[in-house]
Amino acid sequence: MSGREEVQVVEHCSKEREALTKAQRIVVKVGTSTLTYSNGRLNLNRIEAIVKQLADLANQGKEMILVSSGAVGAGLAPLGFKEKPKDIAMKQAAAAVGQGILLHMYEKLFREYGHTVGQILLTREDSTHRSRYVNLRNTLFSLIDLGVIPIINENDVVAIDEVKIGDNDTLSATVASIVEADLLIILSDIEGLYTANPQIDPSATLISTVETITPHIYEISGGAGTTRGTGGMFTKIEAANIAVNSGVHMVIASGEHSDSIQVVAQGGLRGTHFVARDTKPHMRKRWMAFGSRLKGAVSVDAGCATAILKNGSSLLPVGITEVIGEFHEGETISILYNNEEIARGMVNFASKDIDLIKGCNSHEIADRLHVQTAHAEAIHRDNLVILR
Repeated sequence: MSGREEVQVVEHCSKEREALTKAQRIVVKVGTSTLTYSNGRLNLNRIEAIVKQLADLANQGKEMILVSSGAVGAGLAPLGFKEKPKDIAMKQAAAAVGQGILLHMYEKLFREYGHTVGQILLTREDSTHRSRYVNLRNTLFSLIDLGVIPIINENDVVAIDEVKIGDNDTLSATVASIVEADLLIILSDIEGLYTANPQIDPSATLISTVETITPHIYEISGGAGTTRGTGGMFTKIEAANIAVNSGVHMVIASGEHSDSIQVVAQGGLRGTHFVARDTKPHMRKRWMAFGSRLKGAVSVDAGCATAILKNGSSLLPVGITEVIGEFHEGETISILYNNEEIARGMVNFASKDIDLIKGCNSHEIADRLHVQTAHAEAIHRDNLVILR
């Protein structure tokens, strides 16, 4: 079967699309290219259309959360920049100016539609630290309970390592996972995921539904987007991987349409729908898999992969064939089979120790490490999250 045949293209509204109409808690992520014109100034018509749709869904009793890029983009024109500066300090200066402009616009428009908003500025560190993760979750739930629409921005002003490709795509999926959302909608400058790059291949067709994120999906996702935005399709696939494995449906749709949020929430055939897994992992496992930073990886053989995926087994050293990267005991790593990530988990050994015990049976571990007792598992199943 060829790579393209692996992708299921659905022509009509599916049962999975009908599930979107039942979504009660919805996260919407809006990119810079959707919020601004090519000259960097805010696209007021588009921003108002987004706010109106969010407000109307909130009026229907749905719980709405907005993750917004655009702080750097909103600050370009007032500072006289013709394009996004490459210097990090200049980007942060633009973000410092643009953050206030963007929030003022959102607050003004939401107030006109009868809704109160609250701003939360985040960096990736707020999800990688367990205590911050829990505090963020509690704050978001409190705002939702109060009927407030949270507006979440990446804190570009201080987060040096966060001004990079696609972080807000990942951030939006992380937020959706944290609040146990039913649906994540990512508005982009493209209609969705295509079978090939539509700018190069005229035969490329839009993929309506992706039920499984295979390596081929990553292959056809392409590179970065416009000069104003930072998130390419590849980072959106990474976001989809977080979302669907957290039990959250995700749709990538074009922000150029004035009704994309409404159409998706009504189950309409717009964009690309990534189907959520049936079960949602426990909060601790969601943080472990998608909040904490990945520190390395191990490759496993076929028997080990089957035991993990089919039988819910722990990762045993006997099935490990290769250690990738450096990591310490208690850190989160990927489990790979045939170069495809099948699971993540909190490891019981440092990388140097796993390199010593890979391929050996559990009763041999202590002797290999020259200790009296040792864990029988490299990763216990209670600390392991299946991704396939």
